[in-house]
Formats: sequence, C-alpha cells, structure tokens
Amino acid sequence: MFKSNIKKTMKDRGVRTVLLSEKTGLSSATIAKARSDSGIAECRLSTLGRIASALGVSVKELFDGEYEPGETAADSAGKT
Repeated sequence: MFKSNIKKTMKDRGVRTVLLSEKTGLSSATIAKARSDSGIAECRLSTLGRIASALGVSVKELFDGEYEPGETAADSAGKT
C-alpha cells in the first residue's frame, strides 16, 4: 500500500495546488489525485517525476510504502 507525501511536502515548502499546477503543467485535478493516498498508486511515473521536480525532491520522497505482488490499485486504496 502506498501513502502519498505530496500534501505534506507541498505544505512544508509553502506550495499551493495552483502554483504546483503552473510549475508542472498538470491539472489541479491530477495534483489532487496524486495528493491522496488512494490516487497516488494510479499516477504515472512521469506525472510523479514532474511533481517531484517542481517540489525539488526525488520521486521516492513523494510516497511511503511498498507495492505487494498481486495488489491492485483498488486494493491499495482499501477497496476490495
């Protein structure tokens, strides 16, 4: 299961969703999805790369947890 650290990283750096959207070229909806624990597992690596670059962190710092074989995005979101 993955846990998103994007919301905390944004808060720590004083970055609001609108600014992150402008810096990355991603929609506010995509940023909101990535900020949620259930949504981050469904984000493309390229999306996380753009967010990480804009926040000045590595992609690995954007989430906690490990993917377990056989786990689906729905499983990691707690939906079975």
